[in-house]
Amino acid sequence: MVKLRRAYDPPLDHEGNRYLVDRLWPRGVKKEDLEIDAWLKEIAPSPELRKWFAHDPKKWEEFRERFRRELEEPAREELLRKLAGESREGTVTLIFAARDRTYNNAVVVKELIERMAVGAI
Repeated sequence: MVKLRRAYDPPLDHEGNRYLVDRLWPRGVKKEDLEIDAWLKEIAPSPELRKWFAHDPKKWEEFRERFRRELEEPAREELLRKLAGESREGTVTLIFAARDRTYNNAVVVKELIERMAVGAI
């Protein structure tokens, strides 16, 4: 199972391993307060793509496609496959800082992990 949580939300029970999937550390959050197992900058969008998107819902579909292409890089894809395997065994929670819970990079990462977990890709 893969869950999504904002970095500003308090951790809940049964969230499994928690991974920050943003390239930038969440503003105003102390490292010891976030309670993550790892910071996976490697699967965050490139700085150029992140800046281009700027969380504009009108750019969402194109952002998803561009970001998926970035995630096809071998090292990134390998990390996603590891997370997919982990999600088959238990819960993986992806942590993100964006205000928008619908249009953010963690949503794309979650979709890919879930598809990999069931062998769809």
